[in-house]
Amino acid sequence: MLTERQLSIFKAIIELYSKDGQPVGSKTLLQKTDMKFSSATIRNEMSRLEELGLIEKTHISSGRIPSLRGYRFYVDHMINQEEATKEDQSSYIQNALSHQFQKMDDLMHHSADVLSKLTSYTAIVSGPGATSSRLTGFRLVPLNGRQAMAILLTDTGRVENMVFPLPENVEYADMEKMVRIIEDVLVGKILTDVYQKLQTDIPVLIHKYARSAEIILHDLLSVFEQAPTERLHISGKTNLLEFTEHMDIQQVKSMYELMEDGMNVASLLTRENGDIDIKIGEELKNDLFSDFSLVTASYQILGYGEGTLAVLGPTNMSYEKIIRVLNTFRKELPEIVLRFYLN
Repeated sequence: MLTERQLSIFKAIIELYSKDGQPVGSKTLLQKTDMKFSSATIRNEMSRLEELGLIEKTHISSGRIPSLRGYRFYVDHMINQEEATKEDQSSYIQNALSHQFQKMDDLMHHSADVLSKLTSYTAIVSGPGATSSRLTGFRLVPLNGRQAMAILLTDTGRVENMVFPLPENVEYADMEKMVRIIEDVLVGKILTDVYQKLQTDIPVLIHKYARSAEIILHDLLSVFEQAPTERLHISGKTNLLEFTEHMDIQQVKSMYELMEDGMNVASLLTRENGDIDIKIGEELKNDLFSDFSLVTASYQILGYGEGTLAVLGPTNMSYEKIIRVLNTFRKELPEIVLRFYLN
């Protein structure tokens, strides 16, 4: 438990670092806040916060910055999400999305643009069902010659298929075994989970029971990769460049390639903590995003399912502002989407 004084100092460090991006020292706290504590008291309390792992010292300054553990404590215990909804941008969002859109993709893409402009970060928007569809069926049909067609079905009625060449050494019996493995292990799972297991669990099983079919796994991944990316839109990817000064060119390139992969982006959007979920640094489970945070929110369209909104930015983002924008967006967007469906 932190004392009230420690909480106020810690919150001030969070807010100043979010605003200026510079390490915060006791002198800065005295100059830029209305704290009445002495410089010595502030230094002692900052030392205690550092011992608790909530702030840390940088190599370039005697000041402190919030640690990833500190950000996690802050978003879990110090942000009042109800308070974060008091001021919103409802009118701006309504006006920005008031166009007569011809396609759902146009509406989703424009929504991502608006969300990115409101936050100055990278925005991700998915339409209803785009990231929560489940696999309900899978078939692998041999065609004339050395070709096969892979067919998958989802619970939204979507059907994906792709024809690909069959290498000569693939045995028909192993293809049948592959289909049974996929049906037994993957049917009923969310498509993002299916995609991940096709890269981890399924290759092991196929290597053990249907070895000659291993060579067509890459083609199957391509089929599954397309299914959940319908209505998944990303805007403001260039905003990431403002926060990559510590990364080399190859790392930046790898991050952009990842953001181009719809399935990998969709897998980032899984929520673990209710309607709004915040993943910080290593919680994103990718070294490329160790200095980034992802705030994800759901929105419901009555009769059509659930969609997702997300903002990707640096760990020192203003979490209260992002939550406020997302709460406003998830309140306004369902009415706009429903109006599109009805029209």
